[in-house]
Amino acid sequence: MAGTSTDASTVAGTDAKTHVRTNADADTTAAPAPAPRTAAHELLLLAVWTLTRAVLLLCVFRVIVTPGPDVTSDVTFIYQGWFEVLRTGTFPLDDVTWQYPPAAALAVLGPGLLPFLSYPAAFFLLSFVADAVVTGLLLHAGGRPGRTLRGVWVWTAGVALLGPTAYARYDLMVTALAVAALLAGARRARAAGALAGFGAVVKVWPLLLLVGAPRGRATRRSWGAAAATAAAATVVFAAAMPGALAFLAFQRDRGTEVESLGALVFHVARHLGWQGTVQLNYGSVEFLGPYVPAVSTAAQVLSVAALGWLLLWRARARVWSVTTPADAAFAAVLLFTATSRVISPQYLVWLVGVAAVCLVYRDSRMAVPARLVLAATLVTFLEFPVWFSHVVASDPLGVTLLVVRNGLLVAAAFLACRTLWRQTVAGAAAAVSPVPAAGSPASAR
Repeated sequence: MAGTSTDASTVAGTDAKTHVRTNADADTTAAPAPAPRTAAHELLLLAVWTLTRAVLLLCVFRVIVTPGPDVTSDVTFIYQGWFEVLRTGTFPLDDVTWQYPPAAALAVLGPGLLPFLSYPAAFFLLSFVADAVVTGLLLHAGGRPGRTLRGVWVWTAGVALLGPTAYARYDLMVTALAVAALLAGARRARAAGALAGFGAVVKVWPLLLLVGAPRGRATRRSWGAAAATAAAATVVFAAAMPGALAFLAFQRDRGTEVESLGALVFHVARHLGWQGTVQLNYGSVEFLGPYVPAVSTAAQVLSVAALGWLLLWRARARVWSVTTPADAAFAAVLLFTATSRVISPQYLVWLVGVAAVCLVYRDSRMAVPARLVLAATLVTFLEFPVWFSHVVASDPLGVTLLVVRNGLLVAAAFLACRTLWRQTVAGAAAAVSPVPAAGSPASAR
């Protein structure tokens, strides 16, 4: 049988009731054969990364023009507008499009470190640097025993498939923190928690990365460091800049964005006489009209249900392997992305980053969900920016793209959760069940 390896930190992080998977305990699903780490392989990887990133830079600098709306307009107008307000020492209190935790101000202010460049050019350069940092982290991690370069390939392909949107949003910078946190978690629980906690003050979702921390000391250290870091950063921003928590009200009032899973209800309903409209609202293109609040509430209920499943999984899980923290993080981010009222294109950067960390491990069983995420990333590029006008119009092409993209995300979430459950919960019974004594009723069956 294919095995799942453990290390000393995994064993130390489990309590008396938690069984650590050994080679004999692994499930029968064969892991994909790792690609050999050779100089030629690394040179090919570097060549592909360099070529794809050069194309992305040409796109955001408008040398290559992609079809559809200009994806860089958020940086040129929205981010730069926030920059001008933030540099005065206050948050954008009167701008409902500011819907981010206080440390997001650092990403928006970052281009000010390069005053010799225009704001958009500096932002794109920082995005490129964050991309290179993630690639370097994955490349370094992939060279350790029991690791592979599959994760670097996933990252290289995923960012390229999303297109210039990846460099025109600050989500890539947040994902760099998330990748660093997950990779640190294997040996340095406090560092992982601090990175995840700070990431949560930048864009909330990195807090999900800690759901798979091994029980015991690793959980106490990582969760404690995350709480302390997040609290300290929030207090500092609240004391230094007015309006640090204004984003909470703006985020609460968001509706159903046209690319979300719930939006499919209204894309179809428009062809059946529904009297709602599509408008730019709270910084995104949303549906407004009858029943929209109900669908938005349903999406939030699904997110609560997803949280409930994660809590149930953690309570029932008994088998922890070296891949479990990353696998659990991947399942968690997939669940909350699929159930979100807003599935913006840049959300796929999160999924690609966490999937890449999963596939760094040779024994990871998340290869199929990761491939589905890559496919969803390509379809996302087609629905935004290429054919976004069709999405807004709810025509057959636009609806088909959303059905395929959101269907892929739902399928990836289901498969990731099922795999996680089988490895850590369902597999635990077989792993710890005693062997019947000879001559007993059980052995006679």
